[in-house]
Amino acid sequence: MTVTKDDKKKIIWDFAPNKGDTGSPEVQIAILTAKIENLKAHLLDHKNDNHSRRGILLMVAKRRKMLSYLKRKNPEKYDEIIKKLEIRK
Repeated sequence: MTVTKDDKKKIIWDFAPNKGDTGSPEVQIAILTAKIENLKAHLLDHKNDNHSRRGILLMVAKRRKMLSYLKRKNPEKYDEIIKKLEIRK
């Protein structure tokens, strides 16, 4: 399963600070989290899929960088998004 257009629209609606703001760190982090969750489910079934494993590691690293940027720029938003997405940090 992948993140569909409808899933992305719902994520954008939930996390965008302004209407139609798809480039904000909050939205990007939420979309990456959805993609990571989908790949995680895939990797539980296909343990030897090393190509997908590399992809998930790259996405986690990118999300971590965005989270550290958000923490520097807006700590309140950082705490809010961590709680809303249930990410441990």
